[in-house]
Amino acid sequence: MSSEEQAELDERLFTAVNDDDVDAAKALVKQGANVNALDDRHDTPWLVTGVTGSVDMLEALLPGEPDVTIRNRFGGTSLIPACERGHADYVAAVLERTDVDVDHVNDLGWTGLLEAVVLGDGSDPYQEIVASLIYHDADVNLADADGVTPLAHARQRGQDTVAKLLTEAGARE
Repeated sequence: MSSEEQAELDERLFTAVNDDDVDAAKALVKQGANVNALDDRHDTPWLVTGVTGSVDMLEALLPGEPDVTIRNRFGGTSLIPACERGHADYVAAVLERTDVDVDHVNDLGWTGLLEAVVLGDGSDPYQEIVASLIYHDADVNLADADGVTPLAHARQRGQDTVAKLLTEAGARE
């Protein structure tokens, strides 16, 4: 396949992922579309799944062997935007199905756990995300760049259930 043909295939995969067209994505991956292709925003089809939260798309891209260490323009893996946006099912699936680093720190100094607490609202999806991260051995005491722990953030934001989950997992302020 020529580089132009590969680029066209990869571009079509980006479109399928953004449109959540799982069938098209499956077909494109079978044809050799690259799930790790970088676009001009430093996203890959795989990274986009963390933003969209599509578990079906995650499953469609797994046969393409995504590199879960590739970082987006903010230095985050697919897990981090999923935590931020409250995609609880995606977070559980990516933690179960890949070896993504549960404690990866992005360029802002935040992990997925910190994103879920700081940018979340403590509602059920965020509680599920925190529980999934804890279950998968997230470091509940890994503080942000300013030294503020997830527990301190949860308490500051009145996220009582999240604070309880963190405390039960051994979190400190």
